[in-house]
Amino acid sequence: MMPKHKKQEKPIRMVPMKFLLLGLVLRTQSSQVHAFASSPLTANSIVSGKMSSSSSALNMARTRGLERQEEGATPLPGGMTLYVKPAEDGTSIGDCPFAHFVRMVLAEKGLDYDLIPSTQENKPQWLLDDYEGKMPALRHRKECYVDSEVIAQYLDFFFKDPELAVANSGEMEKASAVLDGFFPAMAKFTKHSPNGDEEDKEKQAALEEKLQGLEDHLGADGRTGSYLVGNGEQFTLLDCSLAPKLYAMDVCLGQIKDNAIDLAGKYPNLRKYMDDVFARPSFQSTVEYGPETVVWGWTSYH
Repeated sequence: MMPKHKKQEKPIRMVPMKFLLLGLVLRTQSSQVHAFASSPLTANSIVSGKMSSSSSALNMARTRGLERQEEGATPLPGGMTLYVKPAEDGTSIGDCPFAHFVRMVLAEKGLDYDLIPSTQENKPQWLLDDYEGKMPALRHRKECYVDSEVIAQYLDFFFKDPELAVANSGEMEKASAVLDGFFPAMAKFTKHSPNGDEEDKEKQAALEEKLQGLEDHLGADGRTGSYLVGNGEQFTLLDCSLAPKLYAMDVCLGQIKDNAIDLAGKYPNLRKYMDDVFARPSFQSTVEYGPETVVWGWTSYH
């Protein structure tokens, strides 16, 4: 049963999230405010855990002793509410891959949270006023974070068991580069109608170029594990981000695009990767929205 929405006080507005600042704000017991990061971050830098060289925020956080469990300094588990896109009925969980990404991170870390599918009509007023109603939105007690990659980085920095970033930022960047452009290409192909016309074929070719890049990366020499980064042994934020997008593609290829791409035949390494990440408990426990909701979500764009 979905948790009932309880009226909450307005969260503290720390930084304008529309500028994609990592608005992780740390409070001392004297209520002084220290910004966790004060320079813009790109999507890739957030996922890879690499911060701008001009920002000393990470060092500042570490030197302030944030590993100590002091109330008011380090965020603690509990008190989390995640606002997400609803399904067609307005109350069930929707198919948003970005919300699914966040939920996989929460599941991997064993963090409890309330989940509230929210239509425009029943979003909290503070979410509309201060965050333009953007979702997914993670409310953690009196603070709120929007943008799935910002939320994931917040969770991975403060709740490290298990850590979903790797020490070798070069390996994260290499894997992230392989994903560049995949989701836009998938979305353009999926949304195009009718199937099979010349424009559709062009969009399919653009998607298959990205799929081939993933296939080559996953089949590279020296890899011993199933996942994206480095030798594939460690499951990371990138896997959490990619898995829901691949699930949406998998469903849409079969139910919207007339099985135009034979994943198992043309991209066996990618197909195996998909099967492996789809089998993880963190994915299985957060994919309750199912194929019907995915089809509804993607065809509503037509």
